[in-house]
Amino acid sequence: MNHKELIAAMATKMNAPKSVVEALLETTVKTCAELLLGEKTIGFQSFGNFEVRKKEERLSVHPATQIRTLIPPKLVVNFKQSNILKDKLKDLPHHE
Repeated sequence: MNHKELIAAMATKMNAPKSVVEALLETTVKTCAELLLGEKTIGFQSFGNFEVRKKEERLSVHPATQIRTLIPPKLVVNFKQSNILKDKLKDLPHHE
């Protein structure tokens, strides 16, 4: 599902204009990004937690050339699903 499809699906469920849903979604994403940069964790009950973690610098080796490269430390966002979401996903049929 892409951005436009998500907006269309939300607009249908909310019975709201796509422009309103798009503004709501953009505001939500922007606010979440700002909060992650400041507080490092955002939790959505029954969905999961987003957390900023620091990946330490590491040494990488190119498999073909064996050239070693130092990859600098960086911040990444990690998601941990809630048990409620995990249980709901277990009940869905598996698609191969």
